Amino acid sequence: MKAVVYEGLRQVSVKNIPDARIERHTDVLVRVTTSNICGSDLHMYEGRTSFEPGRVFGHENLGEVIEIGDAVDRVRVGDWVCLPFNVSCGFCANCERGLTAFCLTTNPAPGKVGAAYGYADMGPYSGGQAELLRVPYGDFNCLVLPEDARERQSDYVMLADVWPTGWHATELACVQPGDTVVIYGAGPVGLMAAYSAILKHASGVMVIDHHPDRLAKAEEIGAILIDDSQASPVEQVLELTEGLGADRGCECVGFQAHDTVGMEHPNMTLNNLVRSVKATGSIAVVGLFVARDPAGEDELYKRGTVAIDYGTFWYKGQTMSTGQCNVKNYNRQLLSLIHDGGARPSWILSHELELDDAPEAFMHFGARDEGWTKVALHPNKTS
Repeated sequence: MKAVVYEGLRQVSVKNIPDARIERHTDVLVRVTTSNICGSDLHMYEGRTSFEPGRVFGHENLGEVIEIGDAVDRVRVGDWVCLPFNVSCGFCANCERGLTAFCLTTNPAPGKVGAAYGYADMGPYSGGQAELLRVPYGDFNCLVLPEDARERQSDYVMLADVWPTGWHATELACVQPGDTVVIYGAGPVGLMAAYSAILKHASGVMVIDHHPDRLAKAEEIGAILIDDSQASPVEQVLELTEGLGADRGCECVGFQAHDTVGMEHPNMTLNNLVRSVKATGSIAVVGLFVARDPAGEDELYKRGTVAIDYGTFWYKGQTMSTGQCNVKNYNRQLLSLIHDGGARPSWILSHELELDDAPEAFMHFGARDEGWTKVALHPNKTS
């Protein structure tokens, strides 16, 4: 099968590798028709993680079931399915509590919890930027899609990660109708957090970025745009909220946050949120932070340590919640919003390309080139 293979720093290629196949009785084999490139892929692509050369990218996947293991009971050959990026068992203590991002059994590395397709330090599972994908515990991990899946796969594929993660940000931040919300980062996750906050009837959703194309996307859904290249984002938020700060805040950037002149500051968005969210407000952090960053320039963060303005955070009585998204907590609910409620998360897509175009797509998306806001790859084209 063809697959997108990581070759090393900023290098991917499309190669023929051995076909994915059923390995256990509980597996499902999927013919992948759509697999998104995620911002998290860029951390690996840019050499900021321990992702090994030769591995296959892709954790936002959708396709058609072509084979099932003998013990698979619910999923059928011919079903169209979207796969949560979390590879989870469904029966461990964390999965039983809905904490599928922290599955206790699917990551074999000592001391590690949580697994994912094609992801550094999250188990041996191959990614779905390929023609075929093996899905462990298929009955649990497959979200079977409605009859319009083939036609609406660009919407439904967003249920694998990016929209549930954006929704997760608003859940962790406790967004309620009427709240004001500030979102740092107008990348795909930040845009999905803004979309989610608007669907939850927030009274004002402020989105902070300095990339014009990303801000333009946020404007399409009625967000309040804050260009941090024009003035301090904190001061702009305070001005819009009568000096009080936003009720809720979402960090959707992660440790590779850059200022407007291109300097990296792992703690920048965290401290800006502390300053721009009101006293007793709540903050969600869903941008990626890693346990160590040897390639980083920040001496503290090389050891995974962030210098947060904890005194101000404590004095203001704020709360902060964080962690990867437990996709299964949200994907059925969001599926209904697409199928029955008219939601169209594919609005964030800028490019839909064939698998062979992956090296060019990674190059442009990795460089944050204008207009490359979200990319979907189609390993097996469907009419």
